[in-house]
Amino acid sequence: MYMASSGSTGPGVTLVASVSRTDPGVVKMASPSSTDPDLLPASGGEEMTRGFLQELVGILLGFICKSNQRSSKVLDFHHPHQLKEGLEGFSLDLPVQPETLEQLLVDCRDTLKYGVSTGHPRFFNQLSSGLDVIGVAGEWLTSTANTNMFTYEVSPVFLLIEEALLKKMRSIVGWADDEGDGLFCPGGTISNLYSILLARYHFYPEVKTRGMGALPRLAMFTSEHSHYSIKKSAAVLGIGTENVVVVKCDERGKIIPAALETSIATAKEKGLVPFYVNATAGTTVYGAFDPLNAIADICHTHTLWMHVDAAWGGGLLMSDRHRMKLEGIERACSVTWNPHKMMGVPLQCSAILVKKRGLLQECNKLGAQYLFQTDKPYDVSYDTGDKSIQCGRHVDVFKLWLMWKAKGSDGFGSQVNKCLENAEYLYDQLQKRTEFELVFKNKPEHSNVCFWYIPPSLRSLPPGPDRDRRLHQVAPRIKGRMMEKGSVLIGYQPLGTKVNFFRCVFSNPATQQEDIDFLLDEICQLGADL
Repeated sequence: MYMASSGSTGPGVTLVASVSRTDPGVVKMASPSSTDPDLLPASGGEEMTRGFLQELVGILLGFICKSNQRSSKVLDFHHPHQLKEGLEGFSLDLPVQPETLEQLLVDCRDTLKYGVSTGHPRFFNQLSSGLDVIGVAGEWLTSTANTNMFTYEVSPVFLLIEEALLKKMRSIVGWADDEGDGLFCPGGTISNLYSILLARYHFYPEVKTRGMGALPRLAMFTSEHSHYSIKKSAAVLGIGTENVVVVKCDERGKIIPAALETSIATAKEKGLVPFYVNATAGTTVYGAFDPLNAIADICHTHTLWMHVDAAWGGGLLMSDRHRMKLEGIERACSVTWNPHKMMGVPLQCSAILVKKRGLLQECNKLGAQYLFQTDKPYDVSYDTGDKSIQCGRHVDVFKLWLMWKAKGSDGFGSQVNKCLENAEYLYDQLQKRTEFELVFKNKPEHSNVCFWYIPPSLRSLPPGPDRDRRLHQVAPRIKGRMMEKGSVLIGYQPLGTKVNFFRCVFSNPATQQEDIDFLLDEICQLGADL
C-alpha cells in the first residue's frame, strides 16, 4: 500500500488517504464527511482543504504509479451505455443537493479507473502519449495559479516565460533573433488556422474590415497526406474547402514539387489567386517529411506564403541526429510545432511561430479598452492578448518551460532519438516476421510504422479484391478485442487504395523494446482465428 499522509494539517485535523499500488484511489477519509462549504474560502476551511487535496494527490500518485506498471491495463473498457447507466456506484448524474467530499474523491478515482492510461508504456494509439512527471507538476501549478494569458498585469511571469520559449523555438527553427513572433494555441488545428489567417491578411489586409467579398477567389495548396485541419481552417475562414487544392504525393507520402507547380498553374488558369502553401513535416499517418527547400523555391517564385505544419515532426528539431529531416524549415513564413507530441509535454501545448514580427498584432488587434489600456504603469507591449483571436487563453507554457529546465535541450534530443530507435526496432521486427507486411518498404523517417497483420486464413490467398476485402476487416476486429482486453492500444486506418492497416507511433520515452515485442505477440494472439 502507498500511504499519502498529510500528517498534522492543523489543530485537531489529520487526514490520511490510503492508496493501493494496484488499485489507485481506494480512499478512506479519517475525517468526517464534508461538503464544499467546509473548504476554502470558507472561514476555517484551510485544514479541511489541505486534507482533501492531500487525499486527492494520493489518488493521482497511485494512478501515475499504476500507469507505469506493465501488468496493469491500458484501459478498463466499457461501452458508452454501460458508463451512462452507472457502474459500481459511478454516476454521471448531477445532483440537486451537494455530495460529500468522500464521494467526490471516489468520483475522482472512478474517473481515472474507467479512462485510458495514455502514459502507459503500451499505449501506441495517438501521437501524444506518455506522462512526464515534471510536466504534470507544471500543469498542477498552472491550474492552481488559475490566471489568463491576455495581460501582463494578471500573468506577469507566465507571459515572460512564453516570450522566452517562443524566442528559443524560433531560434531552433533557424530564424534570426530580431525576427518573428508567436503564440501558444489550443492545439495544432488552431495553430494551422492562424497561419492561413495571417497569410490572407498579409496579402489582403482589407479582409479584416471588408470581408471576403472584397477579395478575389483565393486558392491554397496542401498535400494529399496533410492534416485535415488545413481544409477545416479553410472552411472556418470562409475560403471554402473547394478552394483547397490537394497536391499529389509520392508513394512515401511526400508532396511532389512538380505536381505543386502544375497545381498552381492550373489554379491560375481557372481564375483563382494562389496565396498559401502548406508543407508537412511529419505527416499524421506515414510520418513523411515534405521537401521543404523545393517547396520554398516554388513559393518564392510565385510569391506565396509557405507554412510548415510541424505539429508532429517539430520535435525532431531538438535532435542533432534527425533535425536535417526538416532542412529548409527556416525559409517558412510560419510554423506549427506541438511540444505535446514528440516532446511529451502534457496536453495541450501547441505553438504558431510567425516570421514577420508584428503581423499577429496587426491582423487580430481590436483594442478592447477594458483590457488593453495604453496608459498602464508598465510596458503595455507585454499585453499580448490582442495578438490572439481568443480572449481567454490558458497557460500552456509553464509545463514546457519547467520540463526544459529539467531536461535541457539535450535531454529532449535524447528523448526524440529513443522514440525513433523504437520505430526502427519495430520496423526490423516486422521484416523478420512472416505474419506481418509493411505498408511500404522504406525505413521510417519518423516514429510512425505502418503494417498489416495477415491472419493464417489469408496467408495463402493471392493479392486481389477478395484478399483486400477480408484483410480490411482484420485490424478493426483485432482492435475491438484489444480494447476489451485492455492490454495494449494501437490505432488503425485505411489510406487511399490501401485497406485498414495498423499505425504504431512512438512518443512515450517509457516504451521499451519488450513493449514492442508484446504488441506484436498480442496482435498475433488476438487475430489467430480470423
